[in-house]
Amino acid sequence: MKRLIPLFLVATQWVGCASLLNPPPTRDPAYAPVRPVEMAQAPMNPGGIYQPGVDMRLFEDVKARRVGDLLTVQLVETTDAKKKADTSANRSATTSVKAPMLMGQEAAEILGYNVKTSLESEHDFEGKGDSNQSNALKGVISVTVVEVLPNGNLRVRGEKRVGLNQGNEYIKLSGIVRPADIDTNNTVLSTKVADATMIYNGEGVVADVNRMGWLQRFFTSFLFPF
Repeated sequence: MKRLIPLFLVATQWVGCASLLNPPPTRDPAYAPVRPVEMAQAPMNPGGIYQPGVDMRLFEDVKARRVGDLLTVQLVETTDAKKKADTSANRSATTSVKAPMLMGQEAAEILGYNVKTSLESEHDFEGKGDSNQSNALKGVISVTVVEVLPNGNLRVRGEKRVGLNQGNEYIKLSGIVRPADIDTNNTVLSTKVADATMIYNGEGVVADVNRMGWLQRFFTSFLFPF
């Protein structure tokens, strides 16, 4: 029995270390869903069919329109940017300074040598820059309606958390959707989301090995003058 106690302690520590190296996905409060608004219950009044203040929908589709409704966003983001700069500048200057006359005579006649001074300067600058960037984001994420604006537009937000073998992946989205852009399947393209914030990142072993170390980031930052 005494021999099993150290093995049990080692196994417990190993499980604790494994959970620290690969923690479960965490929830971001900024993209948390909201609770739907409760519908008003019909009062006991057998004398009337339609009553004010009672939520009754006889005909409606499956499109999101109220706080708490779900909406599917299809991510079809593609960006392609190119930038090129070419700058060239030249400047040259020549300055001559002649000594003044002393008692009506040139300074060279009195001192025996010419004291004329000349200054010349020339500057050349040439700079070139070329930058290309291309990004793509494909996928599907379901979000929640968190607010119905006065003009009928919907403010949505949502987060998808996926725990993989060696890390966690996060997809976060928030923005404003126009109800007319929602199709019959309750789906909207990400290109139709206004004021959109889309975040795709990860954490874990795979993300750590792709991240530059703090010392290397220092040598590549503006803080390192050389």
